[in-house]
Amino acid sequence: MSEQKTIRVKSWQEFKEKAFEKKPKSVVYVIAQSIPARDHTGLKLILPVEGAQYIFVDSAKDDKLRRTGIPVHTNKKGHRFITDEDVKTFLRAELSINGIQIFSYWTA
Repeated sequence: MSEQKTIRVKSWQEFKEKAFEKKPKSVVYVIAQSIPARDHTGLKLILPVEGAQYIFVDSAKDDKLRRTGIPVHTNKKGHRFITDEDVKTFLRAELSINGIQIFSYWTA
């Protein structure tokens, strides 16, 4: 059994190019909230392909994520967050790969 490689990509463009090159069946995302949540919101995208997984990380700056431009919302208490729907809408628009599925990965 071969070992799965984890490859970090530095730019959204590189992640997108890998997706079109590898034609994955799915892409997985993780919305990360740090403590305190109002100070840091991030997004991890995982592209699982045979023999490897490509990982891209984005973080908030002001009212959007730095690299993807996905909007960052603020609730009445001042906590910042991104929504599943915004992430899915962005990925569907940017990764127009026929049949690709988008999954949220929740960690405890």
